Amino acid sequence: MLIVMRSDARTEDVEKVIKVIEALGFRGHAMPGESRTAIGVTGNRGAIDPAHFENLSGVAEAIRVTKPYKLISRDLRPEKSIVKVGNATIGGSELAVIAGPCALENRDQVFATAKVVAESGAKFFRGGAFKPRTSPYAFQGLGIEGLQMLAEVRDQFGLNIVTEAMDEHGVDAVAKYADCVQIGARNMQNFSLLKYAGQIEKPVLLKRGLSATLDELLLAAEYIMAEGNYDVILCERGIRTFAQHARNTMDLSIIPAVHRLTHLPIIVDPSHGTGHNYMVTPLARAGVAVGADGLIIEVHPCPEEALCDGAQALTPGQYLDLVQQVTALHELVAEPAAIAAG
Repeated sequence: MLIVMRSDARTEDVEKVIKVIEALGFRGHAMPGESRTAIGVTGNRGAIDPAHFENLSGVAEAIRVTKPYKLISRDLRPEKSIVKVGNATIGGSELAVIAGPCALENRDQVFATAKVVAESGAKFFRGGAFKPRTSPYAFQGLGIEGLQMLAEVRDQFGLNIVTEAMDEHGVDAVAKYADCVQIGARNMQNFSLLKYAGQIEKPVLLKRGLSATLDELLLAAEYIMAEGNYDVILCERGIRTFAQHARNTMDLSIIPAVHRLTHLPIIVDPSHGTGHNYMVTPLARAGVAVGADGLIIEVHPCPEEALCDGAQALTPGQYLDLVQQVTALHELVAEPAAIAAG
């Protein structure tokens, strides 16, 4: 059920609708927009009689929702969501660049990379403190020590921190030290983890699963939002196909598809999406060209010495060149879009 409020509805009108929803045993999710507030209803196992709401003050209409997802839909919020991450945003007019090493290895590596990222004009720093690795003998990350380094990076360089959590304990730890909790591809359908992430007061960056469909990705985001956390950012990071020339296949068609169906921002990860250093910049340009709201890029001072995914990491020089290219391209893409919207 979707309850659309009138443009002149008062705060107390919205609160009254929420109270009626809760009295029925369901949960109401108010999503303010530019000209109206819409309220999504979750927790119902069947159809809800619109008569419960139609005569309430401030209600314009009550609509039955037939799609499997409710809260992420443009039916609920026609305008694009802009997610605040620390002191910056993702989903607005500015291209978000999230950059840093795949894994945090030591202080020299972390702070040398952070210096380059800050100098590039990017506002977000990424780095794995907890690393889900295929082999149990591969480097698993620095854990809490790494998170503490990330907090120092924020203090020293003013960068907002994005890093992955692998379990509920990790969510709590990341939420304490970072500005955004990343849910990786392997955990996209870890539903108990998604629910837990939906209960924290930090934005969540949700990566597409290894072979997930669009609907599966959107429903994973719905799990988070259904718990009350509406600050969700989607990420296309490539999917497994028959192709062998790249680590994964970047599905850039999902970018306009997401924008058509949902109000959530979506970024692309050409590093994991390709697995090859020389492919990262071309795929980053392509992602921006099709309308991605941002990029997440792996950078390492010495990729050949990296403990994790060195083959896909850019050198500082290559990274700075990438930022220059995608910034110029974004200006070209964004200007016609702004004219069309105006």
